[in-house]
Parts: sequence; C-alpha cells; structure tokens
Amino acid sequence: MSEFDSIRAYREEEFPQKLRELLDDRDFIRAMDSFIGWLQRRIILHTAGRCSNVEELQEKAVVPIVGKALKKQGCTLTADFSSMPSITGQCVFISNHRDIVLDPTLLAYLLITNGGKGMGIAIGDNLLIHPWIENLVRLNRSFIVKRSIASQSEFMDFSRLLSAHIHDIISSGSHQVWIAQREGRAKDSNDLTQRSLLKMLSMSGGNDVVQSLKALHITPLAISYEYDPCDWLKTMEFQMKRDNPDYVKTRDNDLLNMRTGISGHKGRVHFQTAACIDSLIDGLDRSLPRNILLDTIAGNIDRGIHSCYRIYPCNRIAMDMLQNDTAQAGYYTEEDRTIFENYMEKQLSKITLRNPDMDFLRTKFLEMYANPLMNHLKAMQS
Repeated sequence: MSEFDSIRAYREEEFPQKLRELLDDRDFIRAMDSFIGWLQRRIILHTAGRCSNVEELQEKAVVPIVGKALKKQGCTLTADFSSMPSITGQCVFISNHRDIVLDPTLLAYLLITNGGKGMGIAIGDNLLIHPWIENLVRLNRSFIVKRSIASQSEFMDFSRLLSAHIHDIISSGSHQVWIAQREGRAKDSNDLTQRSLLKMLSMSGGNDVVQSLKALHITPLAISYEYDPCDWLKTMEFQMKRDNPDYVKTRDNDLLNMRTGISGHKGRVHFQTAACIDSLIDGLDRSLPRNILLDTIAGNIDRGIHSCYRIYPCNRIAMDMLQNDTAQAGYYTEEDRTIFENYMEKQLSKITLRNPDMDFLRTKFLEMYANPLMNHLKAMQS
C-alpha cells in the first residue's frame, strides 16, 4: 500500500489486468468506434492487447490512434522543444490549457515521436465521467486531482498529498509531469498562472519555496491552436454565467466539450517550450513574503508561455476587429479576414441560448482569439 494509491497511475504489476478490463469495456469500444471506426479499432486494440507495459501501449496503440485522428481531421501539428537541454530531462511542464483531452494527449504524442516518452498527467476527477475513462488515463500515467473537496482541512491535506506525489515522480526520475497553469481552461484565453498552483507544488520539499519549486525544474509550455472547436461552447458559457452567477457546468457539459474538442476543426496546432525557470528563480530574494515570491515565479512562467505562443492570422484579425482598427492588417490578407469572419458567424450560429446577446457573444469570441496576441506582444516588449 502507498499513500498515493488513491490518485496515482497504475503500477506495472497492475497493468495487464487493468488493460484487459479496459479492452473488454463495451462503453470504451463504442467510444473508439465513433472516434476511429470499428475496423481501425479492432486492429489497434488487438495490438494493444499484446502490450505488457505503458511504454508499449503508448508506442503501439496511443501514437497510431492520435496520428490517424490528426490525419483524418487535416490537423497540422508542430513542436519546438529546442529550449530543453534534453527531451527526456526531468521537469514539470506548466502550460496554458485550451482543450480538456487534447492538450496532454498531443504533448505525449509529440514527446514520444520526438524521442522522448509519455509524461505523468494531472487530470481532474470531474472528467472521469465513465469508469473506462479513469482506467484509460491511469493506464497512461495520469494521476487524479480531486476537485470537489468539502472542507478546508481536507483540501489542504489533499494538496500536500498531490504535491508530494509530483515531487516523488520527478525525484524518482521515472518520467516528466504535465499540469495546467490553472484549474480548468482559461475560456477567454487570457492565460495566467494561479498562485494556488505554485503554492500546492511548493508544499513538498521543505520550507524554502524557491528550493522546493526548483526541484521540479518547471518548464513553461505554450499551446497554440489556430481554431478552438469549443470556442462557441466557451462563448455561450460566458453569457450563461453572466445571466446566472450560480451556473455550474454539468458532467454532460464536460462530455460535450471533450467530444467537440477531439472531433472539431483545429487547423494548425503548435507546442513550444520556454527555458526551464530554474535560473530565473535562483536569484530571487528568499526573504520576501511567500506570496510575493509565488507571484514573481508565476510572472516568470507567464512570460515564458506568452513569448512562445504561435500567432496565427485569426489572432491578429480578432484583435483588429475588437479594437476597431487596422494595426495588425499588415500580417493578414482580406481573404484571411473573410475566412475568419465567416468562421466566427458559423460558430456563433451553433449557440442554443433562448435569448442570445449577440453583441456580447461576439465580443467574448473575439477576446478569446485576441488575448494570446495581446499577451504575446506584452511579453516580447518586456
């Protein structure tokens, strides 16, 4: 028994039984059929059934599935890991968060196909909608983040446990870790690292905040989607929360976002790492109050992410439309603008609100695409 048993990924000795349970799960089979078709599913799952560990499963099943899905969708996926001394070096990737499923899935795919290996993934228990989802993610090195904790004392206890588990993964040298810079996605794409995340990560490893975080070799990671398939869902949620401050997403909403993100049009997608922040935080004055230290470190992570964004014409068009000017017009054509405007209207037409506030919805939609560029320009100036 281990203190991490309730949240950790499955161990090697558990792998064969848990894999068999997954491959025999009818709901999982139906989900696979809808994703890649029954014939490809049979071929890939036959191969998966012969895997004896997570490395084989990811190389022989997960990578082919993701590759076929990207090809089917016409998605162009690129990456730049040149800031890392080694793609296999131990680190915690902290990134912006666009898509519930694809952000860590595509990162794992890119690491493996570039000579690395899959990493540990922090996944909220609110997304474990079906038993097979938990089985799938824990087979693939994911560990569970409990979102619904009743009391403050239980929350603190779990935060310490989670922090200790992440430190244990990194210190063991087994694999890297990915975690989003905030709880949930930044629906307006204004990507800022939450102090609470760094506070949790620093709970393990001693009282020295800087030393504790340095032990994780935090590496900022920017994820840039040309088009976000869930943009209309995120936009709709803004009005729902505006009109009803008590609105809370249901599990069905999460499932719809997962399906839409996986299957929808994304265009070009780029992953890029900034340099590990160890050297940046090394020179911090450790006598400063804890919260100031954490805010300073969060700022370093944010600048790393913002400076590594891949900027697309749609980001520049959205900024010009939002600000009602042509400051970015030199970077796109009239055809680019027409394509984006038509895309926006098509996405907004999917919104099913009884009384849609179209001016509000268009503004929120444009902010979603303009904010990455605004943050990128600030980061490059600083």
